[in-house]
Amino acid sequence: CSSDLEFKEEGQEYAQVVRMLGNGRCECFCYDGVTRLGHIRGKMRKKVWVTAGDIVLVGKRDFQDEKVDILHKYSADEARNLKQYGELPETARINETAVDQAMAGDGDDDDIGIDFDDI
Repeated sequence: CSSDLEFKEEGQEYAQVVRMLGNGRCECFCYDGVTRLGHIRGKMRKKVWVTAGDIVLVGKRDFQDEKVDILHKYSADEARNLKQYGELPETARINETAVDQAMAGDGDDDDIGIDFDDI
């Protein structure tokens, strides 16, 4: 059941991790269109492995708009659910799909080149 799916609340935003900066910090593209510096909270840092491409829930800071705190990391399944609920934009690329597309791309190349019917 997906009832434990965390939706954003007031002062929170969905974001995608663009790149890791080390030290529990990362660059996050928030789906309000702004890229901000994300900070992984201490208790989460030890338990949850956040990597580039992950969809995360961030808390905005009233006093610092350019910084956010990462509150939760969504699994690929959860992220897909968020997309179905319309919480994430259609353009959101979910981690696994990027890999799937790359894999699919490799397979498609086999069709290019020699078409045996032409010979």
